[in-house]
Parts: sequence; structure tokens; C-alpha cells
Amino acid sequence: MYGAPQLPPDFVSLPHANPDAPKGGAITLANTGSFDSLNPYIQKGNVPWQLRFLTHESLMGRNRSEPFALYGLLAESIDVPEDRSWVEFTLRPEARFSDGSPVTVEDVIWSYETLGTQGHGRYRSLWSQIETLEQTGPRSIKFTFNTENRELALLAGMRPILQKAQWEGQDFAAATINDVPIGSGAYVVSDFEASRSVVLTRNPDYWGADLNFMRGTFNFDQITIDFYGDQDVVFEAFKAGEVSAIREFNADIWANQYSFPRVQSGAIVKTEIAHQKPSGITGFVMNTRRAPFDDWRVREALITAFNFEYINDTLTGGAQPRITSYFSNSPLAMQPGPATGAVADLLAPFADTLLPGVIDGYALPQSDGTLRNRSGLRRAIGLLEEAGWTTQDGKMRDADGKALTFTILLEQQRTEDRAIANLYMQALEQLGIDVTIDLVDGAQFTARENTYDFDMTYHRRALSLSPGNEQWFYWGSNAATQDGTANLMGVQEPAIDAMITAMLTATTREGSIAATRALDRLLTAGRYVVPFWQFTTGRVAHISEMKHPEVIPIYGDGPDWMPQFWWYQQ
Repeated sequence: MYGAPQLPPDFVSLPHANPDAPKGGAITLANTGSFDSLNPYIQKGNVPWQLRFLTHESLMGRNRSEPFALYGLLAESIDVPEDRSWVEFTLRPEARFSDGSPVTVEDVIWSYETLGTQGHGRYRSLWSQIETLEQTGPRSIKFTFNTENRELALLAGMRPILQKAQWEGQDFAAATINDVPIGSGAYVVSDFEASRSVVLTRNPDYWGADLNFMRGTFNFDQITIDFYGDQDVVFEAFKAGEVSAIREFNADIWANQYSFPRVQSGAIVKTEIAHQKPSGITGFVMNTRRAPFDDWRVREALITAFNFEYINDTLTGGAQPRITSYFSNSPLAMQPGPATGAVADLLAPFADTLLPGVIDGYALPQSDGTLRNRSGLRRAIGLLEEAGWTTQDGKMRDADGKALTFTILLEQQRTEDRAIANLYMQALEQLGIDVTIDLVDGAQFTARENTYDFDMTYHRRALSLSPGNEQWFYWGSNAATQDGTANLMGVQEPAIDAMITAMLTATTREGSIAATRALDRLLTAGRYVVPFWQFTTGRVAHISEMKHPEVIPIYGDGPDWMPQFWWYQQ
């Protein structure tokens, strides 16, 4: 994205891959809930999330040891001008789909157009910024863009390439569970049982096995994904040896509940993996499309009522630090105190419309750590009174006597979210606010999240060390009115749109950081999410036969790291 890539043209393998890793072995991973689709590229259905990383490839691949740098994958070369107004790729002649057919320019054009018009919402933004898409040679394709956005040349290399012939005469957007997309990736779906399990087998004829970018990757012969009712059941299955690896997000459980016999015998290994990526945002998001969440004072009151210090101590032993902003734990995070320098300059044109704290500084409220949290609740009551709510007969009511009530939508498989919500509700009840929990299965949760059918719900949004075009999908104004985006809070803020634009048009890393820090201020002081704790270290418990490279990428144990870079060795 900025400067030159770290690796020379003749690199042997990615820094965090073991080029000598043996091939072989079979592992079983676990998901909670169920699935009713095997097409991760459309809006419809609940899909095993791992499929996006295992079955399909893009024109270029990302090096997770750099903030944002791409190297040739399906494409053997790239041509791009200084202003990045267009980009041209030339396909590798040896690139093949899993059925042995070549990957063609026609497949690329069809994939971009189909994903951009019928695919999942995450693919729509790029398509709208492509002016022309044309074949320029037997294996070459040129993208010309209609907007100034230096990241587009990279994003154009990152979309999954599907096989056009597979979908001739079919409705791509309405694919059923039997419509398994054919990709060029190292794995194919070899078997599945709806809602219960998916089996992925490494393609012995995988075309890219000898590429330097792929050397030492996708080493397991077979990966099975089994589905369980909730995380507690997954843990028991892991203890019984039915699951090969499990991620633990609770530091207290990691410290105190991983001493069962298979750990003591060495059959199970506990591995901690640090990372340098932003905290992202994890917490209860408030839907500002609905009252009373459209009032920032109500949102601030609800954040203040969340007794983080007590809840964190109760559920994690106080071991996990709180998220302090969307990009905390990274150089991209907003700085404490008033905005200064380039950040202040970017925010200045919007000064009259910004919420308190954006320019002069904002920090999350802290509780006293006790169960009662009296000072926090007093402050919350004051904020609610400013917003027109008063306590009447023990209930918080507006001027018309209507009670303040809302529902927290949760996925029934996520037991920790329920534990957090139950503790939170105790504080809200003391404020006279009636809250109920609406537990639904995974498919219903996804459907309601996609249509923003909730008051408050659990939200987790991971963020990159090189944020870019995806920010429109996360919190751009247009995304607030389109189903299926990640803008769950429904924010429509011109200043946020302007910061995303500044981020995308920056020509230096310094300019991008300033725009990101300004964006971080707007999001954090917008009071859209009740933040939980962050995960500065990944925790993976796994069978001893599973090994990982010594070099850890700066993004840590991302979702694609284990199945792509680990290997099996007895």
C-alpha cells in the first residue's frame, strides 16, 4: 500500500511459512451452531466461515507479516501507474480450478461482475468503483477505476475467482447447499452433512503447490469441521479428543480450566501467540436507527452503566485489558487528550457538528469496580435526565410516561455473551430500564443482523493495520441503509465519510495514520458500542501433533493462519 514490498522477487516462501513442512495428517476443527449453505460469496445462508480461506484464490495473495502488501498468486504479473488509476493483471498459464480446467480472463470478469451485483455485500463497493473491466490479451485483464482511491489497485487483486461455467443457467444468488462453488484453492469440499459437518480434502493435483507464495502452506491432508450446540459442548468434545484444536478467548478459563489429564500428559499443548494488530471493537452495539439509541446521551448512559471493571473481574479474573478505542493496541489508535496536528486539521471543517469529546478528547467511563457502582449509576441517571428521561414509579420514563425498554439480541450458542448480558442487566434494572434477552439460533441471528432487526446485539469487528476500502462497509453512510453490511450501528456521519476518503487518498503512511486516528475519535466518541475486553494474545490449545512456524506474522493467529500454515507431525 505504501513503499516497496519487503520480499524480493525470488523469495523462497512467506516469512511465517515453513517451506520444509511435511504434508499429511488429518485434523478436526469445531464451529458452533449450524450451516445451511456452502457458498460463502452470497448473502443467503449460514456458511462455515473457514471456506473462504481454503477453497478459493484471488489474483494476488497477502503477506500477513506486512501491514498490507500483495504478491502474485493467480496472476504472474501486475502493471500499475503511479496514480493507481488502473491496474492490469496477467494470469499464470498454469492456474487451474480443482476440476482441472484453466482459470481464464473470462472467469475473472464474470467473478467480479457477479460478486459485485449478486454477491455478498462485502463485494459491492469495489464493483461500484470500477469504470471498465476489459480483456487486454490472452491472459491479461485491465481494471480502470472511476474514483481517486489508491487502495483499489490492491483490492482488485483480492477478490475470489469462481468458475463461470459452473453457474451457467443458474441463479448464483439463490444457490442451495448442494451448490458447492468450484475454486482453484488447495482444498475441495469432499463431503458434508447439512448442519453437522464439512470435510475438506487437500487436492493432490493443486496447481500452485510449487509457487514460492504457497510453499509450506496448506499442509494437512484433511480438515473436518464439526458443528456443536455451543462453546461449552465444544470444550467437552476437545477434552474428549474429538476436536484437534480450540481457541480460548477467556484468560481466566485459560488459566484455570486447562489442567485436565490430556494437558497434563502432554497430549494437548497450550500455545500463546502475540500480535500487533488493532483491538478492533467487541461489545454490545446499539442500533441508532431506533430510538432511544439515536440520542448520544442515552448511549453514553448505557456505556456508563456497563460496570466493566466488575464484569471483567468476574468473568476473566481481570486478566484482559479493555478496548479503549477501535484501533487501540496499535499505532493507528487515537491519542489521548485534544486532537492536534494533522488530526485536528482533518476534523476542523466538521467542528460545529461533532459530538462532545471528538476534538477535545474522550475516554470511556470507568466504574469503581464494586458490584453497586453507585457513582457510575448516578452519572448514567444524570445523562438520561438530560435526554428527557426521569424515574417514575421505579421505572425510567419519557415525558409521555413511556418506559425505557429494549431487547439484546444474542446467538444462543455464545454462552459468554449471555453471561455478560446478565451482569449488565442487573445494573440497567437499578436504573429502572427493562431489558430482555432474545436468544436465537445462528441462522436467525445472521438473518436479523443482516436486516438490522435488533435494538442491541453482540458485535465483533476485527480491524487491519492498513485500514482502507472496507471501512465504507463497516461504517460508511451508504452502508447504513443497505442490508447485510457491517454498519450495525447505522451511523451516517459526513465526518466519518470524509475521514475514510482521506485515508484512501493518502499517498503516505503518515497521512493514512492521521486519517485513521481522526476516524477512531469519531467512532469512539460516537458512543455506538458498549466495549468489552480486547484480545492482545491469541490462545490456542491443540493436539501435540499440530506444529506451527517459529515466525509469527504481525497479525498473529488470524482465521487463516492455522489451516494454512500449521502442519501435522508425530
